[in-house]
Amino acid sequence: MKNKNYYAILMAGGVGSRFWPVSTQNFPKQFHDMLGTGETLIQKTFKRLAKLIPEENIFILTNERYNDLVYEQLPGITKRQVVLEPAMRNTAPCILYASLKIQKENENAVMIVAPSDHWIEDEGAFSKNVKTAFDFCQSNNALMTLGITPTFPNTGYGYIEYNKSTNDEIKSVDQFREKPDYETAKSFLEQGNFLWNAGIFMWRVKTVVNAFKSNQPVLFELFNNGYSVYNTEFEDDFIKENYAKAENISVDYAIMEKSKNVYVIPATFDWNDLGTWGSLYDKLKKDDNDNAVVNSKVLLEQSSGNMIRTKKDKVVVVDGLNDYIIVDKDEVLLIFPKAKEQDIKKVLQNVKANFGENYG
Repeated sequence: MKNKNYYAILMAGGVGSRFWPVSTQNFPKQFHDMLGTGETLIQKTFKRLAKLIPEENIFILTNERYNDLVYEQLPGITKRQVVLEPAMRNTAPCILYASLKIQKENENAVMIVAPSDHWIEDEGAFSKNVKTAFDFCQSNNALMTLGITPTFPNTGYGYIEYNKSTNDEIKSVDQFREKPDYETAKSFLEQGNFLWNAGIFMWRVKTVVNAFKSNQPVLFELFNNGYSVYNTEFEDDFIKENYAKAENISVDYAIMEKSKNVYVIPATFDWNDLGTWGSLYDKLKKDDNDNAVVNSKVLLEQSSGNMIRTKKDKVVVVDGLNDYIIVDKDEVLLIFPKAKEQDIKKVLQNVKANFGENYG
């Protein structure tokens, strides 16, 4: 029997523009089967959370333009579980909004905030880490996060610095650090008490609401003004009128970096944020020449280290190409060096500027 006080906010509002041309503004990556497993990323995440949390207590937080996609891919959910943002804002406004809704429904709730597009292999270890965090949060006034032990000096992630004197599984956080340059990232790894910030958070609903009240009084007031109408037929009108007034601010900046009661558990599972084609390549099976293929039928000559993705069973012939991203999606074909994958966002902007918004 799952604990009825366990809740989840599944964050599914991002665009994932570094996965263009598969991920687009109207159909972003969380709604695609990026790994070729037969399940989309949001479906995999929902199932992972449902191992610990009652399915009816998993709330999907997304932009209103993805409403139909959510119901299509998660047909068992109800309208109560879908929390729609009428405007694109950062993570703090939507997490506060969803937390107030959950608090009104169950003030004893303990909850996890989890992105919809991450890859986690050992789902049993994930559930165990989350359960440890929930147990701690229920008896402590704690804001918790899961940190990932770094495997190399990555400059694309923020870092969590924890207190070296904490020997327990749960460690006290000293500070959050911005995405570093390479030398700084190297020094973080040498110091040994730094973790990658995976953007996975756990807390009691009362604790997080109080953190917003203390650290973001303007934002708190904006959303708390609607408390009486949350979970009623009048909620949508209030949110449509007020949501766009919210500051564009991340939950890290809004409360985590300002609070003293922050703790981290170094994750015991393999993790990948699937932020780029290169990160997807890292997680896929490779052939003898390190080519990773999703959906395609391929003939490859003197070609290695390529990431190839097309619609199902499309035949792709490649000769003499190394370390490229090759993605075929409807009217767009991308052939791009893996080493420059961070530039795909800029390429998308250029394509839209030259050929129209329909291509992004």
